[in-house]
Amino acid sequence: MVKEQPAHKQSEGIIVFGQRQHAVLKGTDALEWLSTSRLMLTSSVIVVLAAMLAQDTATGPAPASLDYAFFRDRVQPIFLKSRPGRARCIVCHDHGSPALEPLSPGATFWSDEQSRKNFESWEKLVVKGEPLSSRFLLHPLAVSAGGDHFHAGGKHWESQSDLEWQTLAAWVSGQKTPVSGKVRVIQTNAAGDGASVIDPATNRVIASIGDIEVPHGVAISPDGARIYITDEPRKSLDVVDAKSFQVTQRILLSGRPNNLDISKDGTHVYVGIAEAPGAVDIIDTASNTRTKTVPVDGAVHNVYVTPDGKFVVSGSVATSVVSVIDTRTNTLAWSIKLASGIRPMTFTVNPDGSTKELIAQLSNFHGFVIVDFATRKEIKQITLPDPPGQHKNIEGLQGSPAHGLAITKDGKILWVASKWYGYVAAYSLPDWQLLSIVPVGSHPEWLTIPPDGKNLYVAVAGENTTVVVDNQTRKVIATVPVGQVPKRNASGLLQTN
Repeated sequence: MVKEQPAHKQSEGIIVFGQRQHAVLKGTDALEWLSTSRLMLTSSVIVVLAAMLAQDTATGPAPASLDYAFFRDRVQPIFLKSRPGRARCIVCHDHGSPALEPLSPGATFWSDEQSRKNFESWEKLVVKGEPLSSRFLLHPLAVSAGGDHFHAGGKHWESQSDLEWQTLAAWVSGQKTPVSGKVRVIQTNAAGDGASVIDPATNRVIASIGDIEVPHGVAISPDGARIYITDEPRKSLDVVDAKSFQVTQRILLSGRPNNLDISKDGTHVYVGIAEAPGAVDIIDTASNTRTKTVPVDGAVHNVYVTPDGKFVVSGSVATSVVSVIDTRTNTLAWSIKLASGIRPMTFTVNPDGSTKELIAQLSNFHGFVIVDFATRKEIKQITLPDPPGQHKNIEGLQGSPAHGLAITKDGKILWVASKWYGYVAAYSLPDWQLLSIVPVGSHPEWLTIPPDGKNLYVAVAGENTTVVVDNQTRKVIATVPVGQVPKRNASGLLQTN
């Protein structure tokens, strides 16, 4: 039985124990209170309290989003489970608030579209990162275990040690379902009819994605189930099944697309429209429909979601404008005009995970510029080196002598591609010192680093290859033949079973 204690100073919130509320203390006051208190806490309560205190004292932000896959696969089965003497959750909530979608006739589980709707309804009962402040966990928990006074559906769990309750707490705390599958590199072939699938364990093409002429951008869903490729001639976003590598749907866009990116939670795909006056199409991945088109200044070449997931950043070659969209509202937040057309971009991060700097390559500039994301001002410009005695390629550049950026997973090295000289250059971060120049071949166009961070994959358009560079030794370790004029690429885990 939890004994009551009076509130203490420096209150930062409320913990509910039994029928009484208690202050959540800040920093050392909270730790002292826990150590001297006579509360008879269960181990699970201590774990939750420790997590809350760690969140209070940590410099990092609360979890940015709840994991849909964890909800679908781990939380939803709890709604269907029978417990002796108690009605199942779905019996009351298929018509009550918050609602659970009714199961289709003959179905034993929800479809993905129904699961998305369930997720949207039930996340409203949650204080992200705070299980003991979430009605979702307090309503069905016994009062003696810290639950609130009444739940019309009854009390399903007598203790916070119950595995089902702990599953709910894990979801609210931001736990994610790891993708089960294998890492793959997807290399689009800009003058071909699809994309090559590379196994980084062997650095060989193990499959092809067909029926997409002149593919442009590519992105992999966070759960590894789908690959998204922009289809220029059809003016569509093509959805590819990650197991069969077959196109399952084509989503009509508002104009001819260029590059794309996907939100961190996988709920939206953002597609740059490469036609004037310029726009970013927003695709809802649950329904596979275009739900909004955000106007921006100039036809869009590339689109990126910032590492913290808070912004979508697009760049226009025609107007030299970078447009920044707030992902919470899907509206234009701010923009900045640079010296010339915006080519590839990438981002550095602050210790708390927020965006620190925007790095951009520009039209007709053999180098890159650095923009302070907070002040929205250009702070530095770096010109790539001209290797002595090396031939400069000036044909077929499409106004872009440098094209391709990637930052290693540890945030210590920036890779930059030079089309003039057919190399990738490594710069140290945060001091921007040149470390190495690695020749890779004619017309390097795009860079990606798989999740393990070991190697850099360089799309070499003039050689019809993807070149693999070791991030530690900074040497070429493999050359993979792919399709015609490989450009954009992406890497990540794909579901394989």
